[in-house]
Amino acid sequence: MSASLLRRGLELLEAPGRGKASPGLQRGRDGPRAAGAARRRKRAPEPGRNKATVKGRVVKSAIEDYHKKKAVNHLTANLQYMLKGRFVANKAITEQVLAQNRGRKSKDQPPKKVAKKKPEGTVFTEEDFRKFEREYFGRP
Repeated sequence: MSASLLRRGLELLEAPGRGKASPGLQRGRDGPRAAGAARRRKRAPEPGRNKATVKGRVVKSAIEDYHKKKAVNHLTANLQYMLKGRFVANKAITEQVLAQNRGRKSKDQPPKKVAKKKPEGTVFTEEDFRKFEREYFGRP
């Protein structure tokens, strides 16, 4: 039996999806038909693991990565937590804490509260104006 017949027989007996015969059985041929045989052996790659990847590496989905890193809005949970508490701090203490955490720069300082001025009423009454008018202009 020749080596080529033996090789073909082993290829027929192999389970589908497994690799080709061991490289020890395949010997290079010298001759005009060697290029054709090499092309046939080099045919389309069989389905198997990708050799370009690292062993044991799993390909990750870009969509899953996006959803993992996406910012989550915790506003509702935080509001529930804050409203649930019954302890209310003293206003003087909260002002003191805020003052400690405030920077020294002018941009960090809160705007000064301006006291609202009450509209000033006149000291003089309408009768005083009439009396002044009579005395100054001489009208009755």
